[in-house]
Amino acid sequence: MSFVFTPPSIVGLPIVGSDQQFPVRRVYCVGRNYAAHAREMGFDPDREPPFFFCKPNDDASVVPVAEGATAAIPYPPLTSNYHYEAELVVAIGKGGKDIPVDQAASHIHSYAVGLDMTRRDLQMKMREAGRPWEIGKAFDFSAPIAPLRTLADVGEINAGAITLEVDGQVRQNSDITHLIWSVNEVIANLSTLFALQPGDLIFTGTPEGVGAVKPGQTIKVSIERLPSLTVRID
Repeated sequence: MSFVFTPPSIVGLPIVGSDQQFPVRRVYCVGRNYAAHAREMGFDPDREPPFFFCKPNDDASVVPVAEGATAAIPYPPLTSNYHYEAELVVAIGKGGKDIPVDQAASHIHSYAVGLDMTRRDLQMKMREAGRPWEIGKAFDFSAPIAPLRTLADVGEINAGAITLEVDGQVRQNSDITHLIWSVNEVIANLSTLFALQPGDLIFTGTPEGVGAVKPGQTIKVSIERLPSLTVRID
């Protein structure tokens, strides 16, 4: 088969303790999955089915960051309110649809620390107009991700501190137990909407404390048992 131009390359994420990489297929994100964050965004949290949006899966948006490294990401255009959102990322290793909650963990390959970088002013403008969020969420360099640790290595992650610092000052500080929908529930629900496949990533939501960053500032995200993620805004 020939193409009119060279197809984009597949993004590969490093895996702790392995020479192999995890190939990214799709990037799903869960909206407002921590109660306190939902409140700070002006919503009352509840247990209605979660909602999802997507980010691009190409190497313009997904930014693999090596363990111990600091990745430079550019301040995006057309925003004056550029926000961080610390998130636990789940990497799917076995496909399926209509996955029962009690079987969801068997579909997990690994976990990572991620950032859902957001042009908040553009997101809010679209939200108020009842339009999709893409321009606020799905832009270049919007999904930095640290190296993965496999389920076999680290076990299921259903609890553990999640913390974000900006220039050494703590801005987000919560625990994975505060998810409205647990990791396994998110997988089960998402699989009723899409047939999940190996290579899918799921950003599981951010806790309270989101805020803006400016060029020159450094963000560090930590989740217990996982390699931390550090980026500098250029």
